[in-house]
Amino acid sequence: MQWTVDSETGVLTDVLLCPPDHYHWMETNAVAVSTLASSAQFDRAAMLRQWDGLTEALGTAGVNLHFLKPTGAHPYQVYTRDSSQTTPWGPVLTQLALPQRRGEYSAVLDFHLAAGGFHRFASEGVVEGGDIHIVRPGLLIVGHSGVRTNRAGAAQFTGWFKDAGWTTRTEEFPEHFLHLDVLYCMATDNIAVACTDVLGDDFAAFLTAHGIEIVHATYPEVMAMSCNLLALGENRVISPAHSVRINAELRARGVTVIDPPLDVFARGGGSIHCMTMPLKREPLR
Repeated sequence: MQWTVDSETGVLTDVLLCPPDHYHWMETNAVAVSTLASSAQFDRAAMLRQWDGLTEALGTAGVNLHFLKPTGAHPYQVYTRDSSQTTPWGPVLTQLALPQRRGEYSAVLDFHLAAGGFHRFASEGVVEGGDIHIVRPGLLIVGHSGVRTNRAGAAQFTGWFKDAGWTTRTEEFPEHFLHLDVLYCMATDNIAVACTDVLGDDFAAFLTAHGIEIVHATYPEVMAMSCNLLALGENRVISPAHSVRINAELRARGVTVIDPPLDVFARGGGSIHCMTMPLKREPLR
């Protein structure tokens, strides 16, 4: 297989994106529902500027960009994290839950079949990439709310890793929070941003036991998608500009933070982690 990933924090060399040609806010999650119920107006020009800023940031960081073909029927294709998952053994086609997004599999199939194919296909329940965290070699966390990822989908996915000798954890959380990457993301090999007020003391203790320091996020920060960042490797992250406090906390710990504006996408219920599916990371030693 051409594409392999064994961690969330190894040096990112290749990433899968989808141009936001047809992007607009949809009522597919609590954040977007709140946005659409407010007086906020979708600003397409600002959205396109933010997209350009994101791709520039990735390119400047030395990441090779690959793209799905966007289709008008699937405005949320831009959130490529959900529709596939790269594993240490190759890509997995996930099983999207919402009818509005199920058709996204077609472009993912086209891309990966042209690039070498799949390692596996998710076939039990539903499981989406935003709930999957390949923390480091030998350690996997998969979240499930019962909606976007359910117990059956999480169990099938973690089962493949258990069979390979990995330590796995499934983490249940309220469906209000959409995906686990709204509540938790790895920033570096040993630093995570997480909302432990929601995920609880046991989750915090699990991270601590694995040598991971927690930058604690608040509920308002979570709902602004401020946990949703992308590790680039070598103590570098891309994190939304509006995540001011969290970005400052990371910088205080020696992390290089690249912070393009991404609030238009955040108000639709997704940010940098949601918008990127790593295809290749250097193996984490």
